[in-house]
Order: sequence, then C-alpha cells, then structure tokens
Amino acid sequence: MFFAAFTSALVVRKGMSLDWVSIAIPRVLWLNTFLLISSSVTLEFSRRSLAAGAAAGFFRWLSATVGLGLGFLGGQLVAWRELASRGVYLATNPSSSFFYVLTAAHGVHLLGGVIALTYVVFRAGRIASGRARRTPVDVTAIYWHFMDALWIYIFLLFMSWL
Repeated sequence: MFFAAFTSALVVRKGMSLDWVSIAIPRVLWLNTFLLISSSVTLEFSRRSLAAGAAAGFFRWLSATVGLGLGFLGGQLVAWRELASRGVYLATNPSSSFFYVLTAAHGVHLLGGVIALTYVVFRAGRIASGRARRTPVDVTAIYWHFMDALWIYIFLLFMSWL
C-alpha cells in the first residue's frame, strides 16, 4: 500500500505540475535490476537444493543471494552518487524527490530482506539437517520475490514517468 500511495502521488503530482523536470535515470539501475532478478533465481536454486537434500548447495546458493542483494544495495548508492554528481538531489525537483524516496523506501525494505536471508544463512546447517523448521526459508523467499517484483514495478515506473 505504501508504494501504491507513492505511485498515486507521483501520477497526480506530475499531472498537475508545471515545474516537473524529468531526470535521466542512472544506467546502473539496469545492472541493479539484473542483480535483483538473479538473486531471485539463486534463491530458488537454494530452495531446490534444500528440497533435494543438498546442504552445501543450499548454503552456497543462499549465500549468493545475500551477496547479490548487497550488490543491489551498493548499486543504489552508486545511482544516488551519480545523480548527486550531476547536481540532482532530493529537493532539486519533484521528479528527483520521487526517485530518491522510492529508491530509499525500497532499499530499506530490501535491507530487511537481506537481514532475513542472513539469518537463514546462519541457520542453514540446522535447517538442511532437519533440526530446524524450513518455514523461515519459505517466508523469506516469498518476501524476497515480492521485493524483486516491486523493484521491477518501480523501475518500469521510473522509465515511463520520470
């Protein structure tokens, strides 16, 4: 609902705005999108390894997912630095404000997902051996895939509205 409200605000603000200045989206966002989609793939490889009883594969793919998530977050910081180097800041214009707020909100939510994935990595041995429940893996995967889909939505929103 949070992101739907921001989308609505963006559409209304752009529609009634005489001061709307489109910004060039940093190219690193394409790489970030690839990293996040790849992280959903590695997470599914991890879950399949767990289902097949391959503990090493479960741990390896899960760790790769965490790394890709951290890479995405680092890429978001690179995007912000690129915009800042061009003189585009949070308060530069309405378009830049929406960019920073939406990417920051998504980044905070994604960081929560990285923390949850890291928790699962530390519990991977117990989960793979059957001594711990697999529920955290499934719940975290649902959340992670939602963050991936949400990013694709935000990215497409940027491409069409900013």
